[in-house]
Amino acid sequence: MTNTLLPTTVVGSYPQPDWLVDRELLGSKMVPRVRARDVWRVPEPFLEQAQDDATLLAIRDMERAGIDIITDGEMRRESYSNRFATALDGVDNDNPGEVIGRTGQPTIVPRVVGPIRRRGAVEVRDIEFLRRNTDRGAKITLPGPYTMAQQAKNEFYADDEEMAMAFAAVVNEELKDLKRAGADVIQLDEPWLQGRPEGAYRYGVKAINRALEGVEGPTIVHLCFGYAAMVHEKPSGYSFLPQLADCTADQISIEAAQPKIDLGVLKDLAGKSILLGVLSLGDKAVETPETVAERIRAGLKYVAPDKLIPAPDCGMKYLSREAAFGKLKALADGAAIVRRELQ
Repeated sequence: MTNTLLPTTVVGSYPQPDWLVDRELLGSKMVPRVRARDVWRVPEPFLEQAQDDATLLAIRDMERAGIDIITDGEMRRESYSNRFATALDGVDNDNPGEVIGRTGQPTIVPRVVGPIRRRGAVEVRDIEFLRRNTDRGAKITLPGPYTMAQQAKNEFYADDEEMAMAFAAVVNEELKDLKRAGADVIQLDEPWLQGRPEGAYRYGVKAINRALEGVEGPTIVHLCFGYAAMVHEKPSGYSFLPQLADCTADQISIEAAQPKIDLGVLKDLAGKSILLGVLSLGDKAVETPETVAERIRAGLKYVAPDKLIPAPDCGMKYLSREAAFGKLKALADGAAIVRRELQ
């Protein structure tokens, strides 16, 4: 995939073009858990082709910026999680329920009304398209089982733990299909480990390990405090992080730039590679390469160079494309500065 020291990557999403989605409408919603078809500007018969075209733009932007391990930008998704979660049997999207979200506000979510099963692969075409159109490292993300269980109304399983393990089983099936389809790196997005740590302490790692069971190659767990566009004030520490030392993922992805967390917490994850957030998405201004380099150097005080992967704090979905590209270029250039210092 890449033998580069300090390889750069993205967390997942990249800004969708204005001609593809109504970005003002998308930004006015809470991150959708059920389908949000009204955000698409392109009629259904032409939507897949338009999403392919937008994906090519995202791929080329990441390549031009100099990013080593790229994604498809998640151009086909209304949110990081709802594309996969709403494609499963046992999930009622037409008659949604309500749960309390991370911000303490009621959130519309799918209802789980039967056994959770896959009807078929959901994202295989996505990774195949990415793999055909780049020679860079190819990464794809899925919502993690713990997070999906928190984003659903349980009306079938005995408790939320049983539901999370059912989600883990279908995630595992999808991950294996994605590997066979050409994914170099696979990431589980698990922001709700931080957002709802009480359940995470009991069964979060158990669900993650079930989802990753038998999956070969680099695997990542990403956790964060939420999109900067939605969560403006972030805590300076994680309520759930050291526990991930016990998960089977090779790499842990955290945001660190905007919340300015004490990077000493990384000592608790010895043995894991770290995707370190060195781009603040709460600031629309583009960082200088030297600012990025300084944040990387701070991470190197706690993580060996061969285990540090510089990245944005979180997905870049809600940034302007201009800002996102500028930040990724600064990321690549800042990593190059530090790489030269280490050689």
